[in-house]
Amino acid sequence: MPETTAAVTARIEEPIGTVTLAEPRRRNPLSEQTMREATRLLRELSADERVRVIVIDAEGPAFSAGHDLAEVHGATRERQDQIFQACAELMSVIHQIGQPVIAQVQGMALAAGCQLVATCDLAVAADDARFSTPGVRIGLFCSTPMVPLTRAIGRKRAMEMLLTGEMIDAATAVDWGLINRAVPAGELAGTVHELATRIADASSHTLAIGKRAFYEQIDVTEPEAYRLMTQTMAANAVSCDAQEGIGAFLDKRTPVWTHGRDR
Repeated sequence: MPETTAAVTARIEEPIGTVTLAEPRRRNPLSEQTMREATRLLRELSADERVRVIVIDAEGPAFSAGHDLAEVHGATRERQDQIFQACAELMSVIHQIGQPVIAQVQGMALAAGCQLVATCDLAVAADDARFSTPGVRIGLFCSTPMVPLTRAIGRKRAMEMLLTGEMIDAATAVDWGLINRAVPAGELAGTVHELATRIADASSHTLAIGKRAFYEQIDVTEPEAYRLMTQTMAANAVSCDAQEGIGAFLDKRTPVWTHGRDR
């Protein structure tokens, strides 16, 4: 089990690993230390063979208010670089690890908190959740949140959020593609658990191949995407889990995954 800190905790309930933002009184700010700890915990969970899906959730009434502004205020340029580099590393590791990562969102997800939701592979929110990138209102444009936000919801909608700083509700977030679904608050944890468990039924080796392939092809030209994915699919097809799954389908039986390990 990964070692945890007061601001971020982790647990494993096989096959799901969970990273929890755990400063509810402060609305779970993403300080540099918190982001570095979350990055470390994600890597440690990813290295655990028991973990096939990872959930990022938060304690208290808010998911995350974003960066710790008290830390940003008055900091030198060198210090600012460290803070925002820690943020970039956290967001990058979510895409780099093999397991699908699901955001479980309640309350507000603001600025870098909204960035975290947009970065996760999937996101489920309570139907009273709210999202915004309000940095423009305090003179600090949400430039790093813009990266996943633009890719998740498109240029015009992202620009509206970024330029106005206004909140969008959960229903709008679903419609725009920021989150996958919104459910009553009392059903949030159960819905995420059901989704994670359903995903975890698949071969973890195949899930990792698919997740890596998704991000490789998403921002390249169509011809290049086909070139890359043809190679990926051919390599996947000869893997032991693909051969087992195809054989099980043809034999009308349940597959027995090796998760990429040799038989």
